[in-house]
Amino acid sequence: MPADRDRLRRAGIVLEIITLAWNVVGVVLLGLLAYRSSSVALLGFGLDSLIEIGASTVVIWELTGADEQRQRLGLRLIGIAFGLLAVYLLVQAVVALASGHRATPLQGGIWWTALTTVVMFLLAFGKHRVGRALRDPVLLTEGRVTLVDGILAAAVLAGILLNALLGLWWADPVAGLVIVVYAVREAVYALRG
Repeated sequence: MPADRDRLRRAGIVLEIITLAWNVVGVVLLGLLAYRSSSVALLGFGLDSLIEIGASTVVIWELTGADEQRQRLGLRLIGIAFGLLAVYLLVQAVVALASGHRATPLQGGIWWTALTTVVMFLLAFGKHRVGRALRDPVLLTEGRVTLVDGILAAAVLAGILLNALLGLWWADPVAGLVIVVYAVREAVYALRG
């Protein structure tokens, strides 16, 4: 039924707008927290959130009937951004590990990444349900990206907690390397279309 499809499409757009808003707040907050703590993991997660803003925008375009050429350009730009993120974070993480750089764990980083983990898992579940009902491959794919964002938030949280609770300073840059692997995978996927 067209009315059901319209309702589902609106639900998909609402889920993307929530994701977009969350990531906008996250970029600002994570930037401040990364600066104050010198955390490679928080910086990487903040930059990833910036890229995810672009990904959500591409999905909203697709759900509102934007043309295919615009979508391909958006995906290509996202792929390039993920590639640059991977290179930048790889250098940062290697330098931090080689120099023995110790990030300062902050309560704000712990709370934000814990909350983000939960929110991303809930949004991923919603996108999966709506995408499956619509049979929309773009929304289903973005739902998987949101699930991976939840997993990345959990990895960053683990790195911060291992550093804060056990003094394992290297856990922070290693969590940044987890984001590098994800960024490379997403860059290849987006650039291949």
